[in-house]
Amino acid sequence: MPTYVYRCKNCEHQFETVQKINDEPLTQCPECAGKLTRLLFPPVISFKGSGFHVNDYPNTKALVNPDSKKSEATETASKSDS
Repeated sequence: MPTYVYRCKNCEHQFETVQKINDEPLTQCPECAGKLTRLLFPPVISFKGSGFHVNDYPNTKALVNPDSKKSEATETASKSDS
């Protein structure tokens, strides 16, 4: 279940609560009975393991000039023909 953070508009009291996604948001501050606002935070994503970086970010040298080995081989062959 996600954790939501609420802040009171009157007393600035801030707290976290665990709620189901389908639950109605809280509306009343437990400290002063004022109106609450739910704060938004980005979700936490954690990539674990050894493969995601290698698979998602290949060697940049191969992407810059993929035909570099072919062109070097062609140059060497043309020099030996001369």
